[in-house]
Amino acid sequence: MKRCNVDELTGTEILARDVFTPEYQILLSEGMLIKQEYIEKLKELDITEVYIKEDEPHTKTVVILKEEVEQVFKHKVKNILEKHTYSHNEKLAEICQMADRIITNILEEDQVVEQIYDIRERSSDIYDHSINICSLATILALKLDLPQQMVHDIGVSCLLHDLGLRYLPIDYFNKSMDELSELEASEYKKHPIYGYTALRGENWISNESKNMILYHHERMDGSGYPLKATDSPVECRIIQVCDAFDEMICGIGCKRVKVYEAIEYLKSFRGVKFDGKIVDTFLEFTAVYPAGTTVLTNEKETGIVLYQNKEFPTRPVLRIIRDKNGRNVDILKDLVEVNHVYIEKVLD
Repeated sequence: MKRCNVDELTGTEILARDVFTPEYQILLSEGMLIKQEYIEKLKELDITEVYIKEDEPHTKTVVILKEEVEQVFKHKVKNILEKHTYSHNEKLAEICQMADRIITNILEEDQVVEQIYDIRERSSDIYDHSINICSLATILALKLDLPQQMVHDIGVSCLLHDLGLRYLPIDYFNKSMDELSELEASEYKKHPIYGYTALRGENWISNESKNMILYHHERMDGSGYPLKATDSPVECRIIQVCDAFDEMICGIGCKRVKVYEAIEYLKSFRGVKFDGKIVDTFLEFTAVYPAGTTVLTNEKETGIVLYQNKEFPTRPVLRIIRDKNGRNVDILKDLVEVNHVYIEKVLD
């Protein structure tokens, strides 16, 4: 155990002692992972020091794009798209360069297609969402060994797929379609057409990318929109899976859900709404329980996901912080090695 200045916390430490408010109420309990949002709260309350466990394994989060790199891309994509008018804005052509930069950044990472990535649910805007599905779809296309030009076209379409949403004066964040009025829901479902129409006459973007923008909400069983198409090219089916997943975990046009719930949705509609091979490939690199997630095991122990096991997205390494009787403990469990233990539910 050691005393640590709050300004030095990174969001991966485990508390060694309870943290109290100025009114002597427990704010954070011993054994908790000190997440980034907790650090900000500590600072707000002028709590300058905490006791943390030392020489212990920390969470190891694997991300596709480093946070600082992702923020640079988001700023540039947002700047380009916000300057766009409904038709013939040459500035939009810069999106092609941004897609290539994102793809190049991903390719520069070692063993990029061999990793299991920790993708967290979050509050998001369409720019962050577009960057994220560009990253997801790039990894998916690389794992499927698609041609370089197709990977490029997928990246461009991902960054532009929700362009039509910019024309809608509708609040669609963290709302299901049932919460929108009939008129609002109808208008929302036209956004692929608005995006496609805005780009239809542009010659700097391929016809394949244009079609991906138009088809990104279509489904194999005809339940999608706006065309209710049942047969889409492979590149469209890739963006359909990535978009559906990321929309669910960031609440765009639907209620935000946990990562494992979004994964269960994809599994449930594998081969029905979504291409089975593409779903299976997507699940190979997506962690069901991202690092830092607090979970309950079938033995009623509370644990924190430390890191993923390669090739076993549902069986990560856990730090057990409370036993079934609620007592504080500190036990490491690798769920690949401890076969009788599994995650029953997510607690946070």
